Amino acid sequence: MRVLLRLTLLYSVMFLVSGAVLLALTYFLVTQSGAGVSMSSFNTSPSGDQSFSNIFVGDGTPEGVPLTETERRLIEAARLGAAQQHAEFGHQLLVKSGIALAIMSVISAVLGWLVASRVLRPLRTMTDSIQLISARNVHERLAFTGPRDELRALADTVDGLLGRLETALDSHKRFVANAAHELRTPLTLEHALLEEAIIDPDATVESYRERFADLVVVSEQQAKLLESLLVLATSERGLDRPEPVDLSELVGNVLRAAEPRACKQNLTIGEWVRPARVTGDAALVERLVANLVDNAMSYNIPDGRVEVVTGVTGDGCFVAVTNTGPPVPPEMVDRLLHPFQRLQRTAGDGHHGLGLSIVQTIALAHSAELSVRARSEGGLAIRVDFPAERQPAISG
Repeated sequence: MRVLLRLTLLYSVMFLVSGAVLLALTYFLVTQSGAGVSMSSFNTSPSGDQSFSNIFVGDGTPEGVPLTETERRLIEAARLGAAQQHAEFGHQLLVKSGIALAIMSVISAVLGWLVASRVLRPLRTMTDSIQLISARNVHERLAFTGPRDELRALADTVDGLLGRLETALDSHKRFVANAAHELRTPLTLEHALLEEAIIDPDATVESYRERFADLVVVSEQQAKLLESLLVLATSERGLDRPEPVDLSELVGNVLRAAEPRACKQNLTIGEWVRPARVTGDAALVERLVANLVDNAMSYNIPDGRVEVVTGVTGDGCFVAVTNTGPPVPPEMVDRLLHPFQRLQRTAGDGHHGLGLSIVQTIALAHSAELSVRARSEGGLAIRVDFPAERQPAISG
């Protein structure tokens, strides 16, 4: 049933009930006012002489005056006539009031329809405007004008939702474009290597082996990119089964796995790890730490340093990673948190600019706060503050 019809019926029923109550009260008061007192005034006797002038109360008997039989009959007839007149008056009042109530019920239904239409007109306008908004014109807004009432608050809420949707769509478009660009490069390289092997008339087994080795490297880069995209999508979805996680244990695992690379790059790793328990997804948190360490080692200087710290604060736990490296302009710090953004784009370095964006997404999934600061001496200082550990809910 439409809202307009429901509101019309509601207004009509409210008027009908209130009118019926008012009619009942009026009828009750009018009938009761004539039941206790019957008034008859006689100025002259039947013979023409002024014999009495009294008010008869209750059953019509005059007070303190001896009555003849004829006078008693006259008084009784007057009383019966007054009672019949009063009953007829009550009946006429009830009938005419009922007719008036029926007429006003019809009028109230028409007025209720008009009033409901006027009240719902802004909603219909907003509905028509929302139906015209699509992905092509999501920038449009309702721009509802009027008093700051519930309808204005609803329109402002819808405008805010459209703004967030526009931002999300723009971000999605940029992400898809960047992902397509990143995937196009290795595919083009693969095609070029295969085409070169096919059209080379002097190709040998060794040349084929070299090209196949290059294809393996390109394939590994594609696999890393797809894995990063999958982790990014998984972390944006949120947490499935949060569980207690020890940051110090995860940091230890990541640093042990990074030792061969640190030795190869001649990097020094400083470790100040204290027990720090958080609630979250262990795999995602470990990926967060691994991306921070990988970013600190990848964008470093020869004989550089990486420092990893975990600890407990009054509001929760934290993990911080600091590295030496080339100077980072402060205005570039926020851009590095977006997908496919790198300080210096180097072909074939195996990095696609997804490391810090994955860190930010995982931090948001864990309600953690990510802070990135460019160090004056070069490199970045990155810290992730996790909220205090929450006790898991016990089902059953």
